[in-house]
Amino acid sequence: MSYFADKQTLVADIFSRYPDSPQGRRSALMPLLREVQDAEGFVSGSRMDEIAALCGTTATEVRSVMSFYSTYHTLPTGKYHLQVCSTVMCSLAGSDELWDHLVSELDVQPGEVSPDGRFSVQKVECLGSCGTAPLIQINDDGYYEKVTPGKCASILKALRADLQPLPDNPVPVTVNAEGRQVLASGEAVGASVTGLNQLPPFHGGEA
Repeated sequence: MSYFADKQTLVADIFSRYPDSPQGRRSALMPLLREVQDAEGFVSGSRMDEIAALCGTTATEVRSVMSFYSTYHTLPTGKYHLQVCSTVMCSLAGSDELWDHLVSELDVQPGEVSPDGRFSVQKVECLGSCGTAPLIQINDDGYYEKVTPGKCASILKALRADLQPLPDNPVPVTVNAEGRQVLASGEAVGASVTGLNQLPPFHGGEA
């Protein structure tokens, strides 16, 4: 069944944030992906086809965009999706050992979900908090910083009881329905799409 068939108002709202052009329609690809993933936990092949048709592109391009961002998933994830930063600074601080502990303790590998549906794991690229390595992000929530074996054990114990502990640091920037960035403090920054001005036409060769 089509995901967006009964969500035409939502689709129209997403497309209204971008120019009314083929390039503008393709720009809506990422929020459409996010809408599906937030609702279903991942983006299946059939959903990629549907989004490609809406944006006037191909499923191959949709998958290519998804592959660039570790935030998009092509396979189901657990209730708690644990993402371990795997770049050099985190690795030097112990993220490799942290990763080995997680996959051993949870008995789950990338692309798998634990039998109880609670856990999945993933190595991700830099989360931008090198000074607090090693680092874990759970779902799209904030950062759990300087995760020692003892701290990791405490986090897993809480998650097994469905009592997710508060992150050490919230995700610093989110995007609201108007397309504006919002800081962790709640302050909206930047401009909305309605505040943008069209650039004058460019005439090449003029002095």
